[in-house]
Amino acid sequence: MFFYRIGRFLLKCGIPFFPRLLCEMGRFISGIEIHPGAQIGRGLIIDHGMGVVIGETAIIGNDVIIYQGVSLGGTSLEPTKRHPTIEDRVVIGAGAKVLGNITIGAGSRLGANSVVIDSCPPNSTVVGIPGRILKRGIEAGQELSHDLIKS
Repeated sequence: MFFYRIGRFLLKCGIPFFPRLLCEMGRFISGIEIHPGAQIGRGLIIDHGMGVVIGETAIIGNDVIIYQGVSLGGTSLEPTKRHPTIEDRVVIGAGAKVLGNITIGAGSRLGANSVVIDSCPPNSTVVGIPGRILKRGIEAGQELSHDLIKS
């Protein structure tokens, strides 16, 4: 996050080349690649971050948890918003791929190794390939448990 925050500041100041260089240095050291163009809120936790990729137009809200191997990627090369928007308090499981200009609603949980290509409403649980909504309307703060997976 240190390299990202400095790179993001330099990018906003209009300084070319160095923001991307800083982020590449951060990737080399940590195994986490965060494009300086991404917008990241406060309280982001990247747990066991090796292999995490956050694309240029991704937007991440506050208090989000991302586990290892997660990609917030684009599905085109168009010069528009092409990466996901992750709202507040979302948990993204290990190996999940969240692709395209979609929105993951606040308080949602994305299962490990899910491939999410469609938006989901707040407080949802999304699992599988392609990701499907397994449970809607989970109360904020409720823990993911086996009884949610059975329904």
